[in-house]
Amino acid sequence: MRAMTTLLTTAGIISLMLTAQASAAPAVTEADVVVKDFHFHDGETLPELKLHYRTLGTPHRNAHGKIDNAVMILHGTGGSGAQFLAPQFADELYGPGQPLDATKYFIILPDNIGHGGSSKPSDGLRMAFPKYDYDDMVEGQRLILAKGLGIEHLRLIFGTSMGCMHIFVWAEAHPDFADALMPMACQPIEIAGRNRMWRIGSIDAIKADPAWQGGNYTSPPAQGLRTAAALSVIAGSAPEYLQAQYPTRQQAETYWRERIDKNLASTDANDMIYQYDASRNYNPWPGLERITAPMTWINSGDDFINPPELGITDKALQRLKTTHIRLIPSSPETRGHGTHTWAKFWKDDLSDLLKRTAKQPQ
Repeated sequence: MRAMTTLLTTAGIISLMLTAQASAAPAVTEADVVVKDFHFHDGETLPELKLHYRTLGTPHRNAHGKIDNAVMILHGTGGSGAQFLAPQFADELYGPGQPLDATKYFIILPDNIGHGGSSKPSDGLRMAFPKYDYDDMVEGQRLILAKGLGIEHLRLIFGTSMGCMHIFVWAEAHPDFADALMPMACQPIEIAGRNRMWRIGSIDAIKADPAWQGGNYTSPPAQGLRTAAALSVIAGSAPEYLQAQYPTRQQAETYWRERIDKNLASTDANDMIYQYDASRNYNPWPGLERITAPMTWINSGDDFINPPELGITDKALQRLKTTHIRLIPSSPETRGHGTHTWAKFWKDDLSDLLKRTAKQPQ
């Protein structure tokens, strides 16, 4: 156990309209856990680490006083828990009778280390910020649950992209922590091959921009960021969808330029470097047999980042005895790597997972 003390501070309560049909939207609570003297995986420390999170719904306690309805949803690289309030996700899941009905489940949406409202390089330390990795991020999630919310067990961990990879880390490090697991859009292997190449290409592009100045830039390194943003958009692209939506040269060019400009406006160069490099030592492959919780693992046929032709899922399934795997076929409606945030494509799979892992009330 890492030596540290923890202080919970409340950032405030806000109500967000999630446009759920024929009902009031669930309230969203935002809060921080502030961890003193956080020790990172590589030996670095931070005197104070802020971990931001959001919650929906109300904790339910069983006969032993333990919270038994908690669901944690984990975001991808560069994202935050706020992304799971978007209509294509929230309107399909959180309303009455929907798979993650907020009147039944207590839903936790963390902002990972280096992301959103949690501590990150752009807060001031820049490249002197500790070089966090996925183990550190999972530990941060655990502290939100344990210290911030008093949760010792989860009904479900759901994660997309990086959050998907975090589930494999969780499931090997804490195999009994969750009743069910639903990772989406990842592979349980070392980040290598093309997947590492586009990430390191983005990092190198930023560092090669003279304006970056070793991370101490006075204005954003726009040239490097533009290259990095372009690689990111291509990696997340969906060929059938983009062809259907932008069938002419002019439409494609207009979309491209608008998308890159939007990315540049919301990206910090140092934060991006850290986010892409955090996966550097991820590799759950040797320990897959430690995963014992029931899992539904979903990838997409048009995912550039996790191409199905690698055959990883078939090999993994031979070792994952409690896992169901589904590949969503490519279509003009699917969104490539981003299909994970469009719940209409997989919400029935989530319902099935919750049904097959349901327990009698205690």
